[in-house]
Amino acid sequence: MNILDKIIVDKRQEVILKKSIIPVKQLEASVFFGKKTISLSQNLKNSNTGIIAEHKRRSPSKAEINYSFTVEEVVKGYENAGACGISVLTDGKYFGGSLDDLLLARASVAIPLLRKEFIVDEYQILEAKAHGADLILLIAAVLTREEIKSLSEFAKSLGLEVLLEVHNQEELEKSIMQSLDMIGVNNRNLKTFEVSLEFSKQLADQIPNDFVKVSESGISNIEAIKELKPFGYKGFLIGENFMKTDNAGKAATEFIQGL
Repeated sequence: MNILDKIIVDKRQEVILKKSIIPVKQLEASVFFGKKTISLSQNLKNSNTGIIAEHKRRSPSKAEINYSFTVEEVVKGYENAGACGISVLTDGKYFGGSLDDLLLARASVAIPLLRKEFIVDEYQILEAKAHGADLILLIAAVLTREEIKSLSEFAKSLGLEVLLEVHNQEELEKSIMQSLDMIGVNNRNLKTFEVSLEFSKQLADQIPNDFVKVSESGISNIEAIKELKPFGYKGFLIGENFMKTDNAGKAATEFIQGL
């Protein structure tokens, strides 16, 4: 069993437990549930830089990245740097995140927030909405076409935007549908953790122009973005590169100014 399969097994179990503790009515009663969505796709279309900065403490491939910042320090730093949006990892076991991180981020900034999570159930989309997210991530590698359709349509019914992540042509072909806003190509193979910008380049032409194109993972310098822009990418998700420094906001500022 590869790491992605393990994460999904654990995630399904986690959702069952959470459903038994926190009823849907409680999530729907959240102060954020009626909040108007801030559009990341529009921000990316209108931006010259397209940076989506990530809050990420650790990962299965890198173990610990950074535990020394508060969520508020990181996300305010990203907002001040001029990021188009912020990705907040909420998985606890493998990434050291939580829904509280999303809540704190929402209380701290006024730019779009992505709940970065392994979503397998509508319940997690309700959680995202209740904790202030503006969009969710769906990962094609772990979902069938029917699941992508039902989960994305459910997210849209709540006013959330949807970023779908693919890694190869097969995943892309099964996933293209009108209920998506953005299609992201992950440059990291989630099964082997190998990273290459070639994944984004190879798939660029296959992504219809109705969707905002996002490149994710392995973007560690300005050259990578300059290399990808001619392929039609408007969004660039960067996490580790900022988080591994002493000051994530300062690192993001310098990076964005360099663009």
